[in-house]
Amino acid sequence: METFTSQLTQLFAEQGRPADVEAMQRYMKNKFEFFGIKKPLRAKLTQDFLKSKDLPEYESLTLIINDLWESPQRELQYVGMELLLMHKKSWKPEILDLMEKMIVKKSWWDTVDFIASNLVGNYFVRFPENISDKIQQWLYSENIWLQRTVILFQLKYKKATDQKLLFESIRYLADSKEFFIQKAIGWALREYAKTQPTAVIQFTDSETLKPLSRREALKNLS
Repeated sequence: METFTSQLTQLFAEQGRPADVEAMQRYMKNKFEFFGIKKPLRAKLTQDFLKSKDLPEYESLTLIINDLWESPQRELQYVGMELLLMHKKSWKPEILDLMEKMIVKKSWWDTVDFIASNLVGNYFVRFPENISDKIQQWLYSENIWLQRTVILFQLKYKKATDQKLLFESIRYLADSKEFFIQKAIGWALREYAKTQPTAVIQFTDSETLKPLSRREALKNLS
């Protein structure tokens, strides 16, 4: 019997555009294979595919997403993330384990940023009691992608942002030499500045941040 992944793989292989493959792979530093399906086409293909099959049951999500994550083509990981978001009303506390696995496996900014701001961000709105322990664990993990998630998961929270948690996390990582951490710090502060500009200005004035982080944080405040 054909699986969800095998059927989707066949569809994407048939609809992929070879002319786009090289550019898409190069954009991702040649870390992943691609079918050559850009976001607008992928969204339509996925929507039509799910209409023909119905949305998978929540109970089968972990198996399906693990399967998609094992696939070499990057577009299948994108579908896995989007599929999990479609089920957010059904999430149970333990689904965070799957999100963590998605962060640390085949890690790159394209998946991690979506997972952080859309999946983990929504998860902690629903299960705030799990924030403290998990964020501490990720912050001290020395895994840059888990740490980037700590900085970015509140990206869409606006005035609901836990300022103390954001600033404390940034302080802990402020001296990081990792580009993806420095960039995340700047991005998170720039986004928070849209609702709390004074707090961000005061924070950047009082803290020692890497030049990249500071520049990104204040980009819209000059």
